[in-house]
Amino acid sequence: MGQPQALSVVSERLPLRDEAATRRLGAALARHCPWSRPSARCVFLSGELGAGKTTLIAALLTACGVRESVRSPTYSLLEVYAFSAHVGVHLDLYRLHGAEELEQLGLRDYLHPGALLLVEWPERAAEKLPPPDLWLHLSPHGAGRCCRLEAHTAIGQDWLAALGSDLDRPEEA
Repeated sequence: MGQPQALSVVSERLPLRDEAATRRLGAALARHCPWSRPSARCVFLSGELGAGKTTLIAALLTACGVRESVRSPTYSLLEVYAFSAHVGVHLDLYRLHGAEELEQLGLRDYLHPGALLLVEWPERAAEKLPPPDLWLHLSPHGAGRCCRLEAHTAIGQDWLAALGSDLDRPEEA
């Protein structure tokens, strides 16, 4: 799978004042997800423990139409959520002991149009994952956090551009 080399990375920085701002970003990502494009969408999320990765993913999946509680797959490594004609696949690779373990999770079964892969701790198996459309880096910033959003594919660039209006007005989103 691996990462593409030809596309330059486009990035935006967004301060997230509190948990509500993190949830608004997740909802905005859901609103602008480019579902009509072929292949699965893939979003990587990086950051220290407690940085807000699962909070953002829960808000994104809820905005997509998931009605059940979104939980962190810290021990199961993978949780699947069906909504409308799509499927959200939430992976938490924190406890992964090596990239070869990723194969045992059956990730290839979800690499199809209509799937949204949301991967926490992608650094633990990046070479075995599909390239991310977006890579979100969450870090502490004052009393809140900051999110650096990077587009790594042309689809990711379009997604980031579509988010533009929400990124300009994060408190209203």
